[in-house]
Amino acid sequence: MHQRKKRLRLSTVIAVSALAAGGLATLPFTALADTTGDAANASRQQDFASAAAQYHIPLNVLLGVAYQESGWRSHGELPSTDGGFGPLHLTDVTPAMMAGGDAGAAGRDDLASLAAQPALHTLQAAAKLTGLSVETLRKDPAANIRGGAALLASYQEKLTGSTPSDASQWYGAVARYSQSTQKQAAVRFADRVFDTIRDGAAGVTENGQRLRLAAAPQVRPEDAQVDRLHLKAAATADTECPASVDCTFVPGSAAGGQVSNRPANGIRIDTIVIHDLESTYQAGINTLSDPKNAASTHYVMRSSDGAVTQMVPTKDIAFQAGNYSTNLHSIGIEHEGYAAEGATWYTEAQYEATADLVKYLAGRFQIPLDRQHIIGHDNVAGPNSSLVSGMHWDPGNGWDWDHFMRLLGHPLSGVHAVPSVGSVVTIDPSFADNVQSVNVCPADDPTGSTPACTDKQQASNFVYLRTAPDATAPLFGDQAIHPTGAGTNRINDWGSTAQTGQQFVVADVQGDWTAIWYSGAEVWFHNPGGQNTKCAYGVKIIKAAGTTPTAVYGSSYPDKSEYPAGLGASTQAPLSMYTVPAGQAYVATQPPAATDDYFTSGAVVIGAKKMYTIQYNHRVALVYANDVTATTAIHHWEDGAN
Repeated sequence: MHQRKKRLRLSTVIAVSALAAGGLATLPFTALADTTGDAANASRQQDFASAAAQYHIPLNVLLGVAYQESGWRSHGELPSTDGGFGPLHLTDVTPAMMAGGDAGAAGRDDLASLAAQPALHTLQAAAKLTGLSVETLRKDPAANIRGGAALLASYQEKLTGSTPSDASQWYGAVARYSQSTQKQAAVRFADRVFDTIRDGAAGVTENGQRLRLAAAPQVRPEDAQVDRLHLKAAATADTECPASVDCTFVPGSAAGGQVSNRPANGIRIDTIVIHDLESTYQAGINTLSDPKNAASTHYVMRSSDGAVTQMVPTKDIAFQAGNYSTNLHSIGIEHEGYAAEGATWYTEAQYEATADLVKYLAGRFQIPLDRQHIIGHDNVAGPNSSLVSGMHWDPGNGWDWDHFMRLLGHPLSGVHAVPSVGSVVTIDPSFADNVQSVNVCPADDPTGSTPACTDKQQASNFVYLRTAPDATAPLFGDQAIHPTGAGTNRINDWGSTAQTGQQFVVADVQGDWTAIWYSGAEVWFHNPGGQNTKCAYGVKIIKAAGTTPTAVYGSSYPDKSEYPAGLGASTQAPLSMYTVPAGQAYVATQPPAATDDYFTSGAVVIGAKKMYTIQYNHRVALVYANDVTATTAIHHWEDGAN
C-alpha cells in the first residue's frame, strides 16, 4: 500500500526534558552527546560542531536552528512532506510535489510557478556556497548540516560583515534563515530558535543518537537586527471566529496557498474539510507558519481547551486538502491529534469549539450543515489516477461524526429501518457501540507508541464492506489501493469502509446484510434490522445516461478552449480505475456546479459545463452533468422502522 499521512516536521521532535532544561544548565555552553552510549552516539554532535567551527557560527545557534527545523533528524533520501531535506531542512520543492502534495495541483499549467518561490529552493543556494552537489546535500546528513551552516553564515556576513562568537548577535541571520518575506513570520521563527537556546532541548535522531542542548538563559538576542532585513510587515488580519471561541491569528506560509477574494470574485465556498495535524497544536502551527512549507490551513484547533489559531483568511485559498479543486472551494480546519490514536485526542472542548466555528462559517457562506458539505480529509477525491491511492486518511476512524453533527444542530435525519432495494441509506452506526478491529502499524502512528503492527479495538465511525453477505467474505479492495486483491483492516485502508453520514443507493438486501453500489461494485455490510443505517429521502440519485459506463473525475476544470489567451489551461482526465457502470446508482452530494479555475493574477475562469459531486466510495468523485441522469429518491421503507 502506498497511502500516506501528513507528517509535520516537528511532530516527532522530543520535547524539552526536565534534565535538558534544568539539570544541564550548569554545564558548558554547548550541546552534549549522550554520555551513556557508545562513541557512535556522538557522530551527529560532531557533525554540528565541525560545521559550526568551519563557518564560525556559535554551536548553540546552529543547533537551535536545526532543532526548530527538524528536531535534529534527517529523512534519509526522502524529503519531508513540505520538500525539506536533512537536519537543516534545505528545501527543493518540485512541480511534482506540488501536484501531489497538499496543493493537489495535478494538471495545472502553472505548476512550475507555484513551485518556483525562492523559499522552496534553499538546497540549491547551499550547493553553490559549499561546492557540494545537490544530491550529496539531500542524502548525507553531515553534508546537509554543512550546507545549512554555510547558508546561515552567509546571511550573517551580509547583515553584519562578520561572524561573531556572541550568539546574541545572530538574531537577524536566524530570522533570514526562515526565508520569510514578512517580518512577523521571520521574527516568530527567530524567537523560537532563541527560546530553544535559552531553555535547552533534548532530541533523538532517526538512527537513535541522543543529543542535548544545554540551557543558556543568559542569551539576550539583538532582536532589532531584524529591521536591517527590510522585510514587509504583513497586514494585520482580524480573526474570523465566533465570539464563543478563543481565537488568535498567526500567518500561515505564503507558499502554502494563494491570495484570493472568495466568494466576491465568483469562486464559491461550499465545503468545510476536517483534518487532524498528526502533531501537537504548537508543533502544527510552527510548521504551517514556516515560509518553507508548501501547505497551509485556515484554522487549527487545540485539543485541551478548543482554542483556535486562524492562519489563512477565509477569502484566500489554503493548500490543505490535496486537491486543488477542493482547495478552491473549501475551508480547512486542522485538529491537534493523531488519527491512529482513535478518539483519544478529540476532546469535547475541541468538538464544541469546532462546531461553533463551523456554524459561524456555514452561516457566513451559506454552506449546508450536512455531511455532504462538512467532510473529512479522507473523503476528498484524488485529483488524478496516480494520486488516489496516496490521499490522506485523517481525521480517521476516531472522529465521531454523529456526535459532531448533533453539535451542529443537524443530526443525521431519518429512522433506522430495514432498507429496500433502490432506496437510499445514510450510514449511521452507533459510534460508542461500533467497536471495530483496526490494524495499526508504526508508519501509521507518529507518536511512536506502536512499535509493531497491532490489531486494536477502537470505537469507529465506519462499517466494513465485504464482497459477499458473509462475515468471512473478503473485505472489498478499492481498485486504486488493491488492483487485484482484497481489502484489509489496516487503519489507513479507507477503501473497504463506508463512513457515518455518507449516503449510498441500496443494491440488494439479504437477511441481516445490505448491499450498496460503491466504487463501481456491489459491496455488503452487516446491518441487522437497519441498525447501521437511516433512511434518506429527497436526495438526487445519479445514473449513467446511456448503456456505457460513465467517466469519473477527481477535479473540475473548464475545457481548454474556455481559457482566455495568456492563461495556461489546467487539464484533467478520467480516473482510470473508476467508472459509474450502467445500471448502478450513486448519490449526488451537491447540486451540479460549473467548472472553474483560478490564477494568482486574480483571473477567474468559469466554464460552460457543470459537474455533479457524487459519493462514489469512501471518497467523493465528479461526473459531468451531461453524462448522467438525475432523479429524486422517493422510495418507501419496510415496516418496523424505529
